[in-house]
Amino acid sequence: MNISQFGSDCQGTVASKQQILVPLNAQTPAAESVVIDSEELTEDEEFERHRLELKVERAFYEAGCALRELRDRRLYRSTHKTFEDYCRSRFRFTHRYVNYLIAGSQVVENLQMGTNGSQILPTSERQVRDLTELEAWEQCQIWEEAVEESGGKVPSGRMVKGIVQRLKPKGTKPPPLPYSIGDVVMIRGRGSADLKKFDGQWAIVVAVNEYTVSVALDKDRAVEPKFLEAIETELWTDIKAIHSRLIPLSQCELDPIDEAAFEILRRRTSFTPRQLQVLEQMERSYGVASSPNQDAIAPHSS
Repeated sequence: MNISQFGSDCQGTVASKQQILVPLNAQTPAAESVVIDSEELTEDEEFERHRLELKVERAFYEAGCALRELRDRRLYRSTHKTFEDYCRSRFRFTHRYVNYLIAGSQVVENLQMGTNGSQILPTSERQVRDLTELEAWEQCQIWEEAVEESGGKVPSGRMVKGIVQRLKPKGTKPPPLPYSIGDVVMIRGRGSADLKKFDGQWAIVVAVNEYTVSVALDKDRAVEPKFLEAIETELWTDIKAIHSRLIPLSQCELDPIDEAAFEILRRRTSFTPRQLQVLEQMERSYGVASSPNQDAIAPHSS
């Protein structure tokens, strides 16, 4: 990877065969400069330089992965009610920027898998922002072309965007997705790092987009149709009743044993009498007992 793009943020760069000038105070117009003779690095120094360069280049990827884990494990819940409020308060990140970082980290993982980790990888989320809505194989194809066009260096976000627009068919629209708001679907998340933990869990469609379907899980998530599976309409009434009862509990800081029970309950399409009893006990314990107007859940024998 090329780290030269970060040189403008530093006060000096490493040179191998020439002298360079390093300002002592870059903000003072008449700043005195010192001439530094270039010198060879020791083996340990070369290793350390490479390690530090990788940390700089992977900064946005590591940030995106960390934010995704903070969100998915709800590690913000002790101080903030929502992940969006937590990111704004703790990091001064907007909700949109957080989504860019998380989506960008997923693109990097797709590129690593698609190229066995041997290819030049992105160094900022802006470089891959226009790839996030594409299939993984399309991301790899376009990124490889962008690297080639940039002469084997990390391509700019503008270059990547240009290739996406060039390859995208003009004047054509994809066929409408076969879903409507309120539909109940099954998540088949194998093959997706973001959806893997939701594999086998039902979800309710809250929006139908051009290429994705937004479903209500731990939060509203845009999901590619290939990760969705139809559920018999006869089960929808029970599932929607379960969903409405579980929403208040999902906002609570649950005890670990209740978290385990909650994970079981939200994967059920119907409840046994014992499961319904557990739900009612949890509602009372956390002060979210169902109201008389709330959807009733009819218990089933299995």
